[in-house]
Amino acid sequence: MAKKSTMIRTKTISVSYQEFDSTEELEENDRALVNEASKAALNAYAPYSMFRVGAALRLENGIIVKGVNVENAAFPSGICAERSAIAAFITGHRGEKPLAIAIAALTDEGLSGEPVTPCGNCRQAIAEEESRSGKPLRIILAGAKKTIVIDGINNLLPLQFSKNNLRPPIP
Repeated sequence: MAKKSTMIRTKTISVSYQEFDSTEELEENDRALVNEASKAALNAYAPYSMFRVGAALRLENGIIVKGVNVENAAFPSGICAERSAIAAFITGHRGEKPLAIAIAALTDEGLSGEPVTPCGNCRQAIAEEESRSGKPLRIILAGAKKTIVIDGINNLLPLQFSKNNLRPPIP
């Protein structure tokens, strides 16, 4: 019996983002969103990690919806700020579309030095929201040393799981 020939293809994934030395360099709407995320982080419930994260989601109609991380002694029963904001948005503003999300983490010294990126669960939740709304979401990751702006989850979560992976296809 002849052995089947295997063709291996190597592919490359590249991502693109903007990096700013300070949130002050951001356009006004993005800077305001980072400020709202930072303010929201003050309300986070983080008694175990002491790492408070806030997220602010700007909708097309200008409304800003916020979320925070909520820790739980029965780890991993908590929720991240990004998913908290998305849940609040869907609960109160389902007919709207999100434009951007800013994420800021606070330590006892203030804004974290490096920007905090969304965890895998949050990346997947952002991907689902982009799919639902039909447009890329601007993702702003704020840190004291630098701020990163990413246009669309594909630049943060390539090869994502989506409704296209499910059978039968969901409209």
